[in-house]
Amino acid sequence: MIMPRSPKLDVQSLLDTHKQPFLVIDRAFKVTAVNQAFARANGMPANELVGRSCFEVSHGNTRPCFELGDACPHHQVFETERTHSCLHVHQTRDGTEHRVRVTAFPLLDSAGKTYVGELIEDLDGDQTVAESGVSMVGTSPSFLAMMEHLLLAARSDAPVLLQGETGTGKELAASFLHQQSPRSQGPFLTLDCTVLSESLFESEVFGHERGAFTGSQGKKLGLFELAAGGTLFLDEIGELSPIMQAKLLRVLETGEFRRVGGTQTLFADVRIVCATNRDLLSEVGAGRFREDLYYRVACLTVALPSLRHRTQDIPLLAHALIERVARARHRDYGFTERALDWLQTQDFPGNVREMRNLLHAALAVSADGRIDLPQLQQVAPRTVSSPNATGIPKHASAPPHADPASEKRPRALSEMEEEHIARLLREYGGNRCRVADALGISVRTLYRKLRKYRLR
Repeated sequence: MIMPRSPKLDVQSLLDTHKQPFLVIDRAFKVTAVNQAFARANGMPANELVGRSCFEVSHGNTRPCFELGDACPHHQVFETERTHSCLHVHQTRDGTEHRVRVTAFPLLDSAGKTYVGELIEDLDGDQTVAESGVSMVGTSPSFLAMMEHLLLAARSDAPVLLQGETGTGKELAASFLHQQSPRSQGPFLTLDCTVLSESLFESEVFGHERGAFTGSQGKKLGLFELAAGGTLFLDEIGELSPIMQAKLLRVLETGEFRRVGGTQTLFADVRIVCATNRDLLSEVGAGRFREDLYYRVACLTVALPSLRHRTQDIPLLAHALIERVARARHRDYGFTERALDWLQTQDFPGNVREMRNLLHAALAVSADGRIDLPQLQQVAPRTVSSPNATGIPKHASAPPHADPASEKRPRALSEMEEEHIARLLREYGGNRCRVADALGISVRTLYRKLRKYRLR
């Protein structure tokens, strides 16, 4: 019996059918073929890319990624002979860095020789931006691992639990997860569990009918109805009381609920994403959080790294945090190198939120919009810390060359923040949206600060 011969395909034409960048690499890390999309993304003709090392082309490195401690899809594929994906930071010809997702496949030629085919997806072209105007910023290994977990979780419709210290950006991560999910065209609503009382819980979450209780003038839709087809984000779920936990558990188990005072059974079509800064398993063991509810909300768990575990991201974050303020005020802001170096030596127990507040306070005392070390030390809270790279203890807040004998009590960061918000309220005539925009925070966060400082 004569078997038909397999057609010999042109590799280049096959690669060019991919709209996303694609390249083929041999065992010696040499690029053997690229498609036109990859050549365009790198700003170089294809014939100048072929024959060069993949780590030189994509990273500007002189050694393979795995030898430098980074995830290496090429190395993983040859080790396991299985498909592997990870997040990487690639560098274009002009030195611009951008985050990509690399999916590497084992490829075999007609002689049985193994190659690696890499499909590259650019993640910086469609960034999720929070109300504060800050996107998901970072290139550190811990940050990229977290992003990879978020992208994998986004494919599913299962509940997700985001665990991280206060100020690590859990709401922004939840928003990113929503935007990357099949529900991205639906609403994304947030419920702050720290400000919800037991008496208001059912009304806010499930809604109520007219006349359900004293003062209810009409029908109100709850968050489960308003978020239909989208995502409901429960921030700080560990703060819910046992009664509220029981009511939430029922709707998560059955998917059914009723408005307060209603008789009609409604069905929830929402994806639940929760966040907490607590160790919920420890809370379960202590009897403060229901075990059955924990397993309902923690089908998928993503850990958000603290800022002290991703200090190499601090310069990127610092520039991103003040860029929003610069756009709102139509001014140019910047940092000195020693200011950025000093920021990278700080612990920031309040993480990104604490650093943001510190930078805003430093801008308030900067005459020219440039943040230098004296401004940062002037507004930094007094904490007991080890000396930093500049040789100045972190608790020192007086400008350099100040006479210790005449040193006055440094102003608290909260005092500086209150004064700064009050000045912006006067500057913008009490327009809270413009004030929040200038501060780089959400209007909801601004309202909390107005109540905290009793400002009007």
